[in-house]
Amino acid sequence: MKNNKLFIAIIGALIMGVIMGAYVHYQTSKEVIDTFAKNIKLLGTIFIRLIQMIIAPLVFSTLVVGIAKMGDMKMVGRVGGKAMGWFITASLVSLLIGLVFVNVLKPGEGLKITMDAAEAADLLQTQSALTLEHFVNHMIPKSVFEAFSTNEILQIVVFSIFFGVALAAFGKEGEPLVNALDKVSHVVLIMVNYVMWAAPLGVLGAVAAAVAKYGFDIFGLYIKYLFAFSLGILTLWAVLLTVGYIVLGKRLKDLLRHIKTPLLIAFTTTSSEAVFPKLVEELEKFGAQKKIISFTLPLGYSFNLDGSMMYMTFASLFIAQVYGIHMPIEKQLLMLLVLMITSKGVAGVPRASLIVVVATCSMFGIPPEGIALILPIDHFCDMARSMTNVLGNALATTAVDKWEGHIAVEQEPTPHA
Repeated sequence: MKNNKLFIAIIGALIMGVIMGAYVHYQTSKEVIDTFAKNIKLLGTIFIRLIQMIIAPLVFSTLVVGIAKMGDMKMVGRVGGKAMGWFITASLVSLLIGLVFVNVLKPGEGLKITMDAAEAADLLQTQSALTLEHFVNHMIPKSVFEAFSTNEILQIVVFSIFFGVALAAFGKEGEPLVNALDKVSHVVLIMVNYVMWAAPLGVLGAVAAAVAKYGFDIFGLYIKYLFAFSLGILTLWAVLLTVGYIVLGKRLKDLLRHIKTPLLIAFTTTSSEAVFPKLVEELEKFGAQKKIISFTLPLGYSFNLDGSMMYMTFASLFIAQVYGIHMPIEKQLLMLLVLMITSKGVAGVPRASLIVVVATCSMFGIPPEGIALILPIDHFCDMARSMTNVLGNALATTAVDKWEGHIAVEQEPTPHA
């Protein structure tokens, strides 16, 4: 019942945000629009920061407890292998779908868009960071406290794996610490329920700011782009849900019922990170083993962003089409493989998808300042890809749980509040 009330509240906030944003955009001056968008967006900032506040302790406590309770390190390796197998396959399929749709529908050909490169300045400055050195620095923490303070999920995962393995090797003497961290994770999940009631305000702020800034005319200007992107995302959803049904069977419907609120929050706030704590809670209610959730889901947030992967090939080749740059198929396939590697481990970077697109364009002779072409519409595309990222990680986690022979995934769902 509580979940349904929250879902309805978010839908109401979404509608109110569109109405408020549209009124400000079409009935006020540019100065008022800028001030309104800047101030109303603070509601979304408050919600995101509340979520970020609890992500690090939740990831650390659940992952350490999950690994310690596995006991057998062979199981850790087996579960990790299955998870990475899913992640790599899903990433390749997502990249390929983006490549196919941008080639077949050619949304960038003949499109004339006024470009403001100044808006892309921050992204252009960041492109140099995507190197092998950056990946290593982003993956391995030099200080666990720095990783916690900056919410670097991949670094927290690396430290938690080492800590969990060491705690498991400590044997019975380490059980009190395992139990204590288990209690910490449950307390944090109670905090999640409190924080989630700020989600409608976050949705109102994010949607109202976007509509106030861009209005509805932006959709007409980018209609070909949005049409091709939407078909690509829908195709990716069809593939993910088909595979999900093959693995989970009739319980797929139950999973979607459980994650409807996380999906909606990700869609309206454009942040898959914002739903991580809620997703953990809902997957536990669904019946997946906590140790599988705590191990697979944090990895997925670094290595399994299906919506973002699809967008990377799509956006990169769209920019090439707008500039009239011919990309032979062998070069596109090479780009796909490069994106497969460079995209991993950058999930914690703001606007990570766009940063990867900028770096890839530079590498393949596409003007990187072309990123400014898609910035005006990116917020709305980000809504779809964030929601897709959440779906992909929920399916990956429950699939691994099923492959581990967990009988609870095959049982009828138990009633819950």
